[in-house]
Amino acid sequence: MSKNVLAIVAHPDDEVLGAGGTLARHAAKGDAVHILFLADGVGARGNDKAAAERRVKAARLAASALGAREPEFLGLPDNRLDGLDLLDIVQPIENAIRKIAPETIYTHHAADLNVDHGLCHRAVLTACRPLPGSPVRRIYAMEVASSTEWSSPHLGNAFMPTHFVDISDTLQAKRRALEAYGEEMRSFPHPRSYEAVDALAAWRGASAGLRAAEAFMVVREIKR
Repeated sequence: MSKNVLAIVAHPDDEVLGAGGTLARHAAKGDAVHILFLADGVGARGNDKAAAERRVKAARLAASALGAREPEFLGLPDNRLDGLDLLDIVQPIENAIRKIAPETIYTHHAADLNVDHGLCHRAVLTACRPLPGSPVRRIYAMEVASSTEWSSPHLGNAFMPTHFVDISDTLQAKRRALEAYGEEMRSFPHPRSYEAVDALAAWRGASAGLRAAEAFMVVREIKR
């Protein structure tokens, strides 16, 4: 039976780096995969309208490569979410949840170095309060290369995965989606290089007896 899945992330490319193989696996199983971006990921670098347009185009191409639906963009200020009242982030997320009614949500780890990632996590938890009638049954926090591993224990609990998803059959779909974001990729040994992403998938896979995996922390699981 098809289920609604929603990735709520700060910037375009976060969804692929953290959960691209998993989202592609959901889509391959017939689930409806939705993606919500809080900010454009380039606004903090200067007022470059062309760069912002390229990032939106890349996000749409990446979603297509994963088998996801057309992504939604909230247009909040890039790397400046800490300048907003939390309510201004929570309310549009609540609107998306009402519209999509996802059973499963993927989002950021709370202690990521990137300020937008941490606020995204908090806003998602606020929007997904476990009230009667809520459609959300599962929330998973992902790791995003060049943010999660660059954090410090002093910022919060370190990322310690407790949920592994086999992406052996969807790793190539993740790679194609990352290629849509080629402008954001870097040369090895940068953690946001193709080689490093493949190495992480192999390591997370080996940690769970699989060829390739993505790892998550369970934030909430409700079974009925």
